[in-house]
Amino acid sequence: EVAMKLVVALLLLLLQVSGSADGRCFCQVTGDLEDCACDVETIDGFNNDKLFPKLQTLLESDYFRFYKVNLNKPCPFWTVSSHCGLRDCAVKPCSPNEVPEGIRSSTHNKACAIMLTVVLSSKETREALLNWSKHDDESERFCVVDDEQSPDSQYVDLLLNPERFTGYRGPEAWQIWNSIYEENCFKPYTVRRPLIPNSFHSSSGSEGQCVEKRAFYRLISGLHSSINIHLSARYLLDDSWFQKKWGHNVSEFRQRFDSELTAGEGPKRLRNLYFLYLIELRALAKALPFFQQPSFRLYTGRPEEDQKHKELLLHILQLARSFPLHFDETSLFAGDEKEAAKLKEDVRLAFLNISRIMDCVGCFKCRLWGKLQTQGLGTSLKILFSERQIEALPASSDQRPSFQLSRQEIVSLLNAFGRISTSIRELKNFRALLAEDQ
Repeated sequence: EVAMKLVVALLLLLLQVSGSADGRCFCQVTGDLEDCACDVETIDGFNNDKLFPKLQTLLESDYFRFYKVNLNKPCPFWTVSSHCGLRDCAVKPCSPNEVPEGIRSSTHNKACAIMLTVVLSSKETREALLNWSKHDDESERFCVVDDEQSPDSQYVDLLLNPERFTGYRGPEAWQIWNSIYEENCFKPYTVRRPLIPNSFHSSSGSEGQCVEKRAFYRLISGLHSSINIHLSARYLLDDSWFQKKWGHNVSEFRQRFDSELTAGEGPKRLRNLYFLYLIELRALAKALPFFQQPSFRLYTGRPEEDQKHKELLLHILQLARSFPLHFDETSLFAGDEKEAAKLKEDVRLAFLNISRIMDCVGCFKCRLWGKLQTQGLGTSLKILFSERQIEALPASSDQRPSFQLSRQEIVSLLNAFGRISTSIRELKNFRALLAEDQ
């Protein structure tokens, strides 16, 4: 009888756990990830304990906190009837004296320019720098890059304009994601509702779908999940006349990720976040030789500070390279050469389209972070598909490299990965909060 009572008690406990919000959100977010030789637990430990704290320190530095962006480009696809009028949607641009002079004075890599000036004549120098400023051949670009010289572009301090819930929601916000999923994500035809994407390995999902298109779809789903986690973690909980209180909104998180409230899709969305993390982590590891060049500097005009932050950046990239279970990007575009080239072009054009859609976001703060994270992911893809050029980087500074990253790309690359790293860290907080609610 005692044994029977014990069995019943254990069964009841199991039912309670499996039926809890914590279980419904996270029970499937464990173990191996599809298309990868990695598991969720390894990523959690690596990110939360090793990488996240160092990355946050780097992103607070002047080089990475100032991002130049044009928030006034018109939507190229439809007429935006109104902009978000809420005060939390607004973005406060920097006044010129708030941005370090070294960042404001030029968009070129300062050290490279200095070295070239020494070895080339003035005419050759101008031509070389002009070529470098146009380094990113249109056929290799995965993202629409704002012209840093555009009179409509302004510097924004990312630390003073954090990504958080602004109140921007409703038809306009859904239209953005609907357009992204419906037109650009290679979704299986059986999926009728893009905001509830189907599983990649279910019989009704992506049967016959190639790994490249499946990967691209998962990247966009992962980006969507990451943004939703940020909004749930920095939610406006109290907006009284004497204070604003931002914090974790557990019910908002559940609305987006609880399997019971999302027709079973929530945990899949979270798994796609981990997939996105692996892709961008792999890009950081691959980019290490570029940043190791002696001529490369995180130039702000403060030499000691710049050198300290370059060393921290290299430490983070070496840490990324040391990760034991990287995504193997050789599985992408590895088939027939002509077919692979066509697939790569399909992916590139779809991603270009998504970066243009970000100019249709009515909330300026959401537009800022959407553009930055899209450009960061585009830069990651550019790195992954430029392995030969990175390996062939010249040993001396007087040779023109075939691979280059602009400051804009570097800032978006690290900040975009910082957002995903933050999302992984926030999942730990939401696990604990959901467990407390039971």
